[in-house]
Amino acid sequence: MKDKFEVNIDDTINSGQVFLWKKFDSKWYGINGKKILILEDKLDIKSKNIHDFFRFDDDFQKIKRQLSKDDIMKKAIKNFPGMRILRQDPFQCYISFIVSSNSNIPNIQTRLQKLSHKFGEKRTMDDKEFFLFPKPEKLANASITDIARCGLGYRSKYVKKAAIAVNEGTINFSSLKKQDYQEARDSLCQVFGIGKKVADCILLFSLDKLEAVPLDRWVLRIL
Repeated sequence: MKDKFEVNIDDTINSGQVFLWKKFDSKWYGINGKKILILEDKLDIKSKNIHDFFRFDDDFQKIKRQLSKDDIMKKAIKNFPGMRILRQDPFQCYISFIVSSNSNIPNIQTRLQKLSHKFGEKRTMDDKEFFLFPKPEKLANASITDIARCGLGYRSKYVKKAAIAVNEGTINFSSLKKQDYQEARDSLCQVFGIGKKVADCILLFSLDKLEAVPLDRWVLRIL
C-alpha cells in the first residue's frame, strides 16, 4: 500500500501518541473523545473518522522522501515505514499529555483509563465495555480529591485547572488551530501545568501544527 493510505496500525498506536487503546484479536479499539474507533488490517478509508485520525490528506510519500534526505531519518523510515502522526480529539490529547508529565506509557494508560472510568460515559461495542473520555465540564467540576483517586498525584490540580480553562473558554481549540504555531504554543503555555514539550505534543497530535517538535530527554539524546 505504497500510497497516501500507507499505515502500520500497530507501530502507530504503540508509538506513544495515544493511550486509550486495546487490541482484541486482530482489532484495535480506541477512545477518541466522544467516539470509539475500530481499526482492522483492512481499514475503511472512506470513513471520515478514520481518514481524519490517520491524516490521510497528508502527502505521506512526499514527507517520507523529504525526511529520507537525512541518513538517520532514512534508516528510521525503513524500520517503521507506515508510522503516522495522528490527528486526535483535542481535549483528550490536551489532558493526556498533561497527565503524561514525568511518567511512562503504562502508567499514563492506567491513569487515563481510571479517569475515563470515573468521569466518562459508558458505551458498549461488540459486546465490550468502554468509557468515553470525560467532557471538559465534568473534569472542571470534579474535586481534586476525586481526580487524585485516579492515580494522578500532583497532576490532579493541573488537570482540573486545564479543564476549567477549556470549560470557561480561555482555551478554545478551534481558535488555536487558526493561530500560528508560536501564538498557539504561547497560549497553551499559559495553562497551569503545561510546558513547552507538552504544548508541542498537543499542537502536533491534535491541532495540525506539524512544525511542532516535542523535545523530551530521548529526543534531545538522539539530536
